Amino acid sequence: MSWMTGIVPIVLMLMVFMNVVIKLIGEERINSLAQRFSKYSLVRNCILPFLAAFMLGNPASFTLGRFLPEFYKPSFYAALAQYNHTSNGLFPHINAGELFVFLGIASGVETLGLSTTPLAIRYLLVGLVMNAVGAYVTDFTTAYVCKKSGIQLSKTAKVQ
Repeated sequence: MSWMTGIVPIVLMLMVFMNVVIKLIGEERINSLAQRFSKYSLVRNCILPFLAAFMLGNPASFTLGRFLPEFYKPSFYAALAQYNHTSNGLFPHINAGELFVFLGIASGVETLGLSTTPLAIRYLLVGLVMNAVGAYVTDFTTAYVCKKSGIQLSKTAKVQ
């Protein structure tokens, strides 16, 4: 499957679908929900990336960052980019293009006569923790860069 017959039309349709959903629900309601979600770092850095990856897969999951305030978009992207890889063991639909990484490790575990399920669960749990740590570090890095460069990023959600 090529880019022009596979990924590009899917992402384009997702963008159209999201715009329709925003128009139907209303921008004020979406902004209000995004503001509530972005208020809590656990939701913003763990739960929202998990839901985005699980429901939309890679690369469509990145479009949910549109609803977050500008200040939190880098950490959402960091958590989501890592989560798209660390979830392959239990949820291969999230990032099917890179399933070979997990399958390579799993084949070594199977050669030893062990089950791959505990490996997949550990891979997911370690990924959740490390993705959250990466997102928190990205939040601190974003704040540091903003302070040093004099840039003020918004911490309130505005969907355009």
